[in-house]
Amino acid sequence: MSSALTDLFPYPIVQAPMAGGVSVPQLAAAVSEAGGLGFLAAGYKTADGMYQEIKHLRGLTSRPFGVNLFLPQPEAADPAAVDVYAHQLAGEAAWYETELGDPDSGRDDGYDTKLAVLLDNPVPVVSFHFGVPSREVVDSLHRVGTFALVSATTADEARAVEQSGADAVIAQGAEAGGHQGTHRDHPETGGAGTGLLSLVAQVRETVSLPIVAAGGIMRGAQIAAVLAAGASAAQLGTAFLATPESGAHDLHKQALTNPLFVRTELTRGFSGRPARALVNRFLREHGPYAPAAYPEVHHLTSPVRKAAAKAGDAQGMALWAGQGHRMARELPAGQLVEVLVAELAAAGTALSGYATGGGGR
Repeated sequence: MSSALTDLFPYPIVQAPMAGGVSVPQLAAAVSEAGGLGFLAAGYKTADGMYQEIKHLRGLTSRPFGVNLFLPQPEAADPAAVDVYAHQLAGEAAWYETELGDPDSGRDDGYDTKLAVLLDNPVPVVSFHFGVPSREVVDSLHRVGTFALVSATTADEARAVEQSGADAVIAQGAEAGGHQGTHRDHPETGGAGTGLLSLVAQVRETVSLPIVAAGGIMRGAQIAAVLAAGASAAQLGTAFLATPESGAHDLHKQALTNPLFVRTELTRGFSGRPARALVNRFLREHGPYAPAAYPEVHHLTSPVRKAAAKAGDAQGMALWAGQGHRMARELPAGQLVEVLVAELAAAGTALSGYATGGGGR
């Protein structure tokens, strides 16, 4: 990674921006203070809400941090398919004594307004999910001193990221929790994706951009593995979700290691886009029938998910989690960074032993 970018954070650890109230200023500050790169998630927030969180974060740390934006979605979904799914969800709304949300509540997530705020009040790093920003947007961020990072789930998507002029690509493997950052949601793919190590290798041979590897990383040895595969840093989400600074609901944190939730799946059930979550009742009953309709399905299910959380029912919540969720550690975020750095150093020492002929016995 370019020295200017790596100078922002001493350790190759990026805290993933987790939308929905998880990546709060306290979490981002703790990670940045410990030597990683903390991130705020602007997704599903108003532009003013994002600005207030940035101000809060700046009051907690003087260290660099990032803000993540969702790209506007270009194609509207089939209204008939959304209506059918809404009919199926009517029982959920009745059970939780709420109403389904309006699927036509907006498609752009306030992108232009948020971008204007970030250009008027620059932050060190801005990352993008669900697409590629225009060259003009990237250039405008560079003019105010902001680095631009963009998610990609394939080598072809990474090539598009490079063409945008972005400073680095976030290679997101299929193991990652939450939404896959595909640039276009193609229903025929069924949400299939490439594993992280294979993806990093493919991206490394396709573009010359620095790579931030994301997907299922929970230990320092895994960070060492993606660095060895060609990444410059690792992005961890689920690992930080369980920390006390995380804004995740307590039921969500507990579910990561609860034996009731034994696996994850990619599902459209909660939002209409492939996203990895712990398999619960809602996912089993509705996931197979959800249309490719983001953000319409997100808007539709939002009140139900909130009502389930208020009722203390994890079976109706979107329990986003990566494949390594059972390895979650309830450590303070700053301490977790320290532990990961120590594990990374130990893994590096072990690799050096093998390289010099000291291992393998």
